[in-house]
Amino acid sequence: MSRDLPPGWPAAVRPPAAPDWEQSATAWLFDQCPADYRGYDVLRRHPVVLARFAATALDAAVAAADAGLRTVRIELRDRVGPDVIESAAAVYEQERHRLRSCRHAVDLVERALRGERWVPRL
Repeated sequence: MSRDLPPGWPAAVRPPAAPDWEQSATAWLFDQCPADYRGYDVLRRHPVVLARFAATALDAAVAAADAGLRTVRIELRDRVGPDVIESAAAVYEQERHRLRSCRHAVDLVERALRGERWVPRL
């Protein structure tokens, strides 16, 4: 991690001001979205718009993981054993953590695409 990048900056995205950084941001942002988003020209041509779509998609995914975690024990209790239920709940927890981390990274990239520059604090 470069000292010039904020904590949580995605490894696959080049630093702002580096050559082709917006292309790396666009590729990574598409990876955070549903696959069908790649078919929209406006998202390919405008990375800041893509960042908004990625943020919205991740917000929905986090909400889905939260809902799944809240209901998994009830919805599966008569279908699988307790050990399977706990394993499924653990997956929801892991996925929720991963999605929140991705959402934070999208926010950092979106801010950079808007021209905001991160300044480390001492």
